[in-house]
Amino acid sequence: MNNFFCSDYARQVEEDIIGSATNYQTYILVECPQPWTSDAFNSKWVPNNLQILVEEVRRTKLPIRFLLIANDFSHKADYTTLLIYQKSARLSHGYQKHEFKLPHIEQVATVVKKCLWDKIPDSEIETNITRDILVCTHGSHDQCCARYGSPFYFHANATIADLELDNVRIWKSSHFGGHRFAPTAIDLPDGRYYGVLNQESFRSILTRTGDIQCLNKVYRGWGILPTPIQILERELMFCHGWNWFDYKVSGKIIEQSLDNNTILAELTFEETSGSLSTYQAKLVKDKTKTLQTKSSCHAKENSVIVKYVVDSIGLVCKKVVTYST
Repeated sequence: MNNFFCSDYARQVEEDIIGSATNYQTYILVECPQPWTSDAFNSKWVPNNLQILVEEVRRTKLPIRFLLIANDFSHKADYTTLLIYQKSARLSHGYQKHEFKLPHIEQVATVVKKCLWDKIPDSEIETNITRDILVCTHGSHDQCCARYGSPFYFHANATIADLELDNVRIWKSSHFGGHRFAPTAIDLPDGRYYGVLNQESFRSILTRTGDIQCLNKVYRGWGILPTPIQILERELMFCHGWNWFDYKVSGKIIEQSLDNNTILAELTFEETSGSLSTYQAKLVKDKTKTLQTKSSCHAKENSVIVKYVVDSIGLVCKKVVTYST
């Protein structure tokens, strides 16, 4: 029995969790009843044609993330929900959703292939759901996700019901990284990652109200941005408050030193008024926050987790939209 809990250790050393959101072009979420094996797509209910497709995509190293999802009714459902979230254009809020309800899980691979070739099948359905929240409960992959993810999922269901949010769905999900921050979640369609969550911070995330500084401890970053730029995005988010969540954003790394100690990053955002601003920032390796730790409960060796801090930031250009009367 492994008595080391990576999530407990990350809390103990107060690891800053920003910059740990992974960057994907596409999320493919397949409803599949539990239990799931450690490598989720080897699980009992996953058909062979889907296993082959997942393996092909892994080999190509395309920025596509396959995840299994389930809720409290998945084992009774007479259809399989398939959700495909694809990253929007350069300046974006996040991802665009395509949803399918398929009679059999064996049909998933065929529909996914068509979507990846930009041929969205006619079987796509419209729903009133505007948000899908994934909570990692994949205990066979890492015990912290069972220990913290499962109870969080249970209480989060109650929080959503209490707030009467009919347009929000919550799912148990297979592993998507960062289990040392359990309970950890992805909020789609925007693609923001959260960790070390409790019901109070979750309520603020759901309603986008309260003191935005509460995100300082639980915000892992925005998955549409390269990981080092996520710290710059958090900085600008705190300047703009909850309005920031309505803005469109894009970011890129302009320069990186050979030793990766300094990065010049650029982030452009469009406000709801249409005004466009571009900021550049120098990010430097933060020696006080960089640490050596086991990245999961079963890791054999420590990994070096590099953390950055915003050293300087400046507005490069701003285009203000004016409307003639």
